[in-house]
Amino acid sequence: MKVLILAGGYGSRISEESRFKPKPMIEVGGKPILWHIMKYYSAFGHNDFIILGGYKQYVIKEFFADYFLHNADVKFNLKTNEMEVLSGHSEQWKVAVIDTGLNTMTGGRIRRVKEYIGNEPFMLTYGDGLSNVDLNELLKYHNSHGKTATITMVSIAQQKGVLDYGQGGKILSFREKECDDGAVINGGFMVFNPGIFEYLEDDSTILEQGPMIKLVKEGELMGYMHNGFWQCMDTQREKKKLEDMWETGGAPWKIWGR
Repeated sequence: MKVLILAGGYGSRISEESRFKPKPMIEVGGKPILWHIMKYYSAFGHNDFIILGGYKQYVIKEFFADYFLHNADVKFNLKTNEMEVLSGHSEQWKVAVIDTGLNTMTGGRIRRVKEYIGNEPFMLTYGDGLSNVDLNELLKYHNSHGKTATITMVSIAQQKGVLDYGQGGKILSFREKECDDGAVINGGFMVFNPGIFEYLEDDSTILEQGPMIKLVKEGELMGYMHNGFWQCMDTQREKKKLEDMWETGGAPWKIWGR
């Protein structure tokens, strides 16, 4: 089953780094977060990737073109213009990096790679979020209900202190955030049947708006609840949180090599 990764946005909320590279290429522990996502899928046996590029997509292409330079010891013979890989781990991946347009919306990006997917189900996620969702169970759930789409639902805590207030704005109580204050959101890690393409009209289609709303109305959208770890990387603070997890050996998404 092919895995699509949305990697074409501007990443404006973390512009300190996305000025120079696509957001999925921002590093966590010395590796692009895109690499972490792919390693996670690969740990479940999913190795056929389609990267939906856009903004500075050439950076992603260069990373994979020079993958051994980034991940292995090499020897150069300048006289013969040859390179020998001395050591390094070879991934089982097949990676297609597709330029889906600079300003194309999420649904439009998926629509543009229809010819590479064929008439079969596929998985999709965002290029800036990490989780330890059980992909086997997610896929099992998707296959069990027979609907067009499954999204992974996660519960996130409020990011500010919680206030209870009365008439005139009088503060009645204040407490710090709790996990129970969280709202359930779409955490990515989605599965779609080929019928999803009937909902994608053109480059301006935003997957999370018109198509999702229509899927809900038609009873074709299902949610898989994930109660474990999930974290996106929208800000430097969130990047540091992921970095700290990785550096201390406590990264919940790091399931390969165990």
